[in-house]
Amino acid sequence: MEKLSQSLSQLVKEACKYPPGSKERQKNLTKIIRLVNSQLWQENTPYYEDALQETWIYFCRNICEGKPGKVYDSDKASVVTWLNNYLKWRLKDAYIRIKKKKQQTVSVQVDRNNQIIDPIDNLPAKADIPPLLEEIEKWAGEDPQNKLRRIYLENHPQVTSQVLILRRLPPETAWEKLAEEYGVAAGTLSSFYQRKCKPLLREFSKSQGYI
Repeated sequence: MEKLSQSLSQLVKEACKYPPGSKERQKNLTKIIRLVNSQLWQENTPYYEDALQETWIYFCRNICEGKPGKVYDSDKASVVTWLNNYLKWRLKDAYIRIKKKKQQTVSVQVDRNNQIIDPIDNLPAKADIPPLLEEIEKWAGEDPQNKLRRIYLENHPQVTSQVLILRRLPPETAWEKLAEEYGVAAGTLSSFYQRKCKPLLREFSKSQGYI
């Protein structure tokens, strides 16, 4: 564990020598992610993956600069401890949100096909794209194997996996706006994204060592 901490400390110093968004910093951040990933807190909950993604975004924004949180301080905690603490807080927040949601009566929105629209999908996203997501944007945009272009919504060949993945990267385009643009129900688009796009994203993330 001590050897891992030393390796991570050296990688952090190396990453922070370079400006945000640079290939050199991204390369070192990716190395850190791969080393830390297996050391992070594991939990079998439906909101774990979302909390983990929040944690990686927080990591990319605050490891060298505090945006918007406090910059990482190696004198106070190791990288693993720092990220585990943040991850556990995000899991706790998610648990509280779900508990409150169950206790409240919420008006459910449905589209013209009577499919439920998740109101969270219509919230505006933060504009900053952390370095962690730049690889996904590049992969989806280039689609080197032409795989994303070949997978599309039935009877709507213009709505491909490539299109939806790129449009749902931060800052995400709201489902209602996409529905109006493509003439397809928001719930249908969201369902296609969950069934077809998310597995492709997960597959790419695994190939890059993120999960």
